[in-house]
Amino acid sequence: MAMRALRYFGDPVLKTVCDPVTTFDKKVEALVTDLMDSVKPDGRAGLAAPQIGVGLRVFSYDVGGLTGYVINPEIVSLSEESHEIDEGCLSVPELWFPTVRAKHAVVRGVDLRNEPIEVEGVDVLAQCLQHETDHLDGMLYLDRLTPERKKQALKQARGKDWFWNR
Repeated sequence: MAMRALRYFGDPVLKTVCDPVTTFDKKVEALVTDLMDSVKPDGRAGLAAPQIGVGLRVFSYDVGGLTGYVINPEIVSLSEESHEIDEGCLSVPELWFPTVRAKHAVVRGVDLRNEPIEVEGVDVLAQCLQHETDHLDGMLYLDRLTPERKKQALKQARGKDWFWNR
């Protein structure tokens, strides 16, 4: 199992829009394997490539017994119905805040053979799909918080050992 080291809030790779995968080679296959291995530990629902220092549009997920990955994902559908759901992030450890997310989401992308795939989810899987796609667009869930919650989150983050750790 290839567990990759995580990048934490403050690392520029987390705020950079990722490049699409254009070459489907052994390097991309190794990245997908690492993402799949690194999302397995308990308490993890998804992991995006920038969270392990790679600026490519790839993420893995493991939610409710459903596991997989998506290369070059794009959200193609979000329900109008949303809810406030507690959200955390491996790159912002120990901090959980209510975040507004659509209750249903659909992501389209490709697999390692560059064949189309689609992942559809409700509730926690929908949240995961949105969260991981945000990472690929250079966004953290903190960016979706209300101004007051974001201020609270940043204050709490400053007191953590990992803050600005690169």
